[in-house]
Amino acid sequence: MTRSEAQGRLPGIAPVSVIDIGSNSIRLVIYEGLSRAPAVLFNEKVLCGLGKGLATTGRMDEQGVERALAALVRFGALSKQAHATEIYVLATAAAREASNGPDFIREAERILQHPVKVLSGEEEAYYSALGIISGFHDPDGIAGDLGGGSLELIDIKGTTVGTGITLPLGGLRLSESVGGSLVKARSFARKQVKGASLLEAGAGRTFYAVGGTWRNIAKLHMEIRGYPLHMMQGYQVAYDEMIRFLDEIVENSESRDPAWAVISKSRRTLLPFGAVAMREVLEAMKPASICFSAQGVREGYLYSLLSDEDKQLDPLLTAADELAILRARSPEHARELAEWTGRMMPYFDIEETVEEGRYRQAACLLADISWRAHPDYRGLQALNLIAHSSVVGITHPGRAFIALTNYYRFEGLYDDGQTGPLAAIATDRFLQRAKLVGGLLRVVYLFSASMPGVVNHLTFARTDRPDLDLEFVVPHDYRAFSGERLDGRLQQLAKLTGKRLAFRFE
Repeated sequence: MTRSEAQGRLPGIAPVSVIDIGSNSIRLVIYEGLSRAPAVLFNEKVLCGLGKGLATTGRMDEQGVERALAALVRFGALSKQAHATEIYVLATAAAREASNGPDFIREAERILQHPVKVLSGEEEAYYSALGIISGFHDPDGIAGDLGGGSLELIDIKGTTVGTGITLPLGGLRLSESVGGSLVKARSFARKQVKGASLLEAGAGRTFYAVGGTWRNIAKLHMEIRGYPLHMMQGYQVAYDEMIRFLDEIVENSESRDPAWAVISKSRRTLLPFGAVAMREVLEAMKPASICFSAQGVREGYLYSLLSDEDKQLDPLLTAADELAILRARSPEHARELAEWTGRMMPYFDIEETVEEGRYRQAACLLADISWRAHPDYRGLQALNLIAHSSVVGITHPGRAFIALTNYYRFEGLYDDGQTGPLAAIATDRFLQRAKLVGGLLRVVYLFSASMPGVVNHLTFARTDRPDLDLEFVVPHDYRAFSGERLDGRLQQLAKLTGKRLAFRFE
């Protein structure tokens, strides 16, 4: 952080800027810093259409070039205003393929006073893959990054990536190559995808969809289906449902359905062509599901700059810990809860998967981020902050679990009108687990005053008493904490779990 008194910013890091010069748009993203879970300080996009006409003329559109250079002047100024210590400029299909691309790059470098890295198709696929690795926990599938000029495909398993390929199926190029005919677009796309043999290895796995046009397909799907959480990262749709929806988009490309209003006019004309490209890829791959990503080349490039040690960090737990630093009364206490609740799970006959353990820890790290709100609204604010946060490395059911855990922690172990939408996303297993963790937090917070040093001295213990299942063992030094409110919280937990519980003050 440089030259700022803001306490809502992480100390020890400085902003970095990434300018992404695509075939359809140019985007500036200024990140808080180079980290495993970078937060966005500023984000702006200009639809320049550099790739307009490229398929027929071999040149970038002249008006598009003028708009792009003007945007770069502004983006350079904004980067300086934000005190970005580094500016990374990436260019993709249009710049690398157009005959006037070199002249454009030279002018862009003069304006920005920074080199422009023109990515090959293979490099573009590689950084897209790193964007998926950066944003998903242990990904397994094939990533497809659809831009205006090209489609990159690459296999990902954990942190291992294959060799990427590029196809001339970007939405703008596909539309122009077939004269705006969706019928011809299908034939053209099918022919191109037929040679993408790497898709054969994707059967039954996940297809990670990257790129603005495909994100807008997900956005439209959410709107038409009435999905309650408008969060693009990690939005997942089953294969059969996605195929049907893509057909709907193509067949109703002239639709006046009010749901289409969520798509900007500049995107609507390319949406059916994006749907055609995705359908042909999915038909060839036959994945189990399609998962949409808000992260791509930009985030992948930043990830490539991290140290090997930082790359190994969990993005969800890193972001949750950072939010605890920024918003909790005591980050140390939040970390104590993350560790303590893990030790308590076996007493309630809970065996966690790795994923469930990550989500529980994140829920504890975030358990105090709404403490500055009015007491009547702390639960609701926690629910909204978590459900709508930009954290990555998490599924939508997992996001619902973490948000609901902290709602129950404040409001009680029951459902109401506020929990309904997220409860519909969470699985039954996550919903019950959220109430359990929330119930544990309701009890243990009364011992700690949200300060560290107490929690690790508390524990449940099995007992031979015929009238009890578990005792909550409290050292003598904390006997003064006993009281009706504490008993009431413990009996709420007993009712939830079906276990007979009581305190034992030693």
